[in-house]
Amino acid sequence: MPAYDAIVLGTGGIGSAALATLARRGLRVLGLDRFPPGHDRGSSHGQTRMIRQAYFEHPDYVPLVLRAYRQWAELEQRRGTRLFWETGLLEVGPDDGVVLPGVIESTQQHKLEIEQLNGAEITRRWPGFRAPEGMSGLFEPRAGYLRVEQCVLAHLDDAQAAGAALRTGETVTGWSAATGGLTVQTDRDRYTARRLVITAGPWAGKLLSDLNVPFVVRRKPQFWFATESAAYRAENGCPAFLYELAGGVFYGFPEIDAGRMKIAEHSGGQVIDDPTNVDRRQDAQDQDRVEAFIVACLPGVSRRVVDHSVCMYTMSPDAHFIVDRHPADNRVVVAAGLSGHGFKFAPVLGEALADLAIDGRTSLPIGFLNCRREGLGLQG
Repeated sequence: MPAYDAIVLGTGGIGSAALATLARRGLRVLGLDRFPPGHDRGSSHGQTRMIRQAYFEHPDYVPLVLRAYRQWAELEQRRGTRLFWETGLLEVGPDDGVVLPGVIESTQQHKLEIEQLNGAEITRRWPGFRAPEGMSGLFEPRAGYLRVEQCVLAHLDDAQAAGAALRTGETVTGWSAATGGLTVQTDRDRYTARRLVITAGPWAGKLLSDLNVPFVVRRKPQFWFATESAAYRAENGCPAFLYELAGGVFYGFPEIDAGRMKIAEHSGGQVIDDPTNVDRRQDAQDQDRVEAFIVACLPGVSRRVVDHSVCMYTMSPDAHFIVDRHPADNRVVVAAGLSGHGFKFAPVLGEALADLAIDGRTSLPIGFLNCRREGLGLQG
């Protein structure tokens, strides 16, 4: 007889939310992770993650993120802690690029609030920002940032308060399916369950090798630069920001801790073969690219790096998530390939995974994220 109703493999951003949702629904559930809660070894760390409604990647994400907004607020209330800061988001780029047309499409389709600004208006409103010649901006007032580690810990607290078991410091070495149930093997023990939820982040490729999806894991450095202007403080109205430039896509957040700002590149990233042994040293070429962006667009930010970390993007072939039941066994559900823009959806994806695990279906609009869609480049 299976010992658990469900086991969640990986308790980072999405896994912690799935664990909490399953536990709140009364299931006997176990979360497994090789690293401690709120760790900095995967993809859900680095102080902040952006949250926005006018989704340039595809308008179909908008209903999901709107639900996630409500769920983050509910989690804040249940756990008694603040997780979301509404600073607004400034997005700058060419009118014929990817970002601005995508934002406008989502805004029009879902009737969202957005402001259009030219370069002079951007600098007049936010003196610390510059828009390169020929580029304009959009400002989304309802956007902002989430405190990423606190969000993960809040979901794990929520899960354990509802009765979930959490075992960390155990490495999952494999899983198997049989008529009587599902078995998970770790380097310490063996567990059985009726259902399995796989939210393994950069390790998804190994645990989901039978899906034959060519996931690519990219190394993504994050930098904190010293600030020399009060214009970058959140309390002075500085928004989060994202720039689509000819040389790449860059993003950042207002000054949260005194005297420093997090700024990073969203595009590019070195492909890595082993996420457990990713190089976490500061790289001069990575830093040079971000510094060139700062010089061009954020003249009041110093080029002095005061902190640095490395996270990972697990890219699907079309850069859209995979959220679905496993095609070989409907007792197994999967969230993978979040492609560097998934964290904001954590609570709603946790809900979708719980629906799929318990009922085999969900009313949430995740059909466009299925694992059988065109564009995934399935092998074999």
